[in-house]
Amino acid sequence: MLIYAIGLTAQIFFGARTLIQWVMSERARKSLSPSIFWILSMVASWLFFIYGWMREDFAIILGQLISYYIYIWNLDAKGVWRKIPIELRIILVGTPVAAIVLASGDAATFVATFLKNSRVPLWLLVFGSLGQMIFTLRFVYQLIYSYRRKESLLPIGFWIISVTGSAAIIVYGIIRRDPVLLVGQIPGMVTYIRNIILHKNNYGKVKQNDIQI
Repeated sequence: MLIYAIGLTAQIFFGARTLIQWVMSERARKSLSPSIFWILSMVASWLFFIYGWMREDFAIILGQLISYYIYIWNLDAKGVWRKIPIELRIILVGTPVAAIVLASGDAATFVATFLKNSRVPLWLLVFGSLGQMIFTLRFVYQLIYSYRRKESLLPIGFWIISVTGSAAIIVYGIIRRDPVLLVGQIPGMVTYIRNIILHKNNYGKVKQNDIQI
């Protein structure tokens, strides 16, 4: 029960970030990238990494390991990261690294636990990891896009990749009978699609204004 409690708590934070971003974007009539989105993302990812570790799910661990540090970059870009106490920053940065270092100390056990898990067939592990990689790729794309523009943004490509990756994770969650994954991904799909619509509507307005000018 503790495992699912941690996982569901993480999904609550993930869901909250999405809901808040959606509400703020609806009010602004355009897709926004608020600081609270990245704060909740970091907390949720930290918890979800722990959940993936306890559930011995390599696909979850892989996805969180990459996106986690991108959340931190966005917090730094918004000037929030440096306001966090240094002790807490060390813990937040070091936790995933420490976990991987400890695991790599016994490579055979790591492989047996995470890569040769009898509860997760190889084909399903590959499929789940691919879904997580696609889902995580959205943050790599977002990082590159934002870095080039020197500000934290959530472009339309981010949401398109979100829909693709989320669909794969939902299928993976159904096959694995993982309620935590399903609770997190199904509601999020609505927000991803809505942000795509907001982007297109906003682009249409900008284009129309340019024509009028």
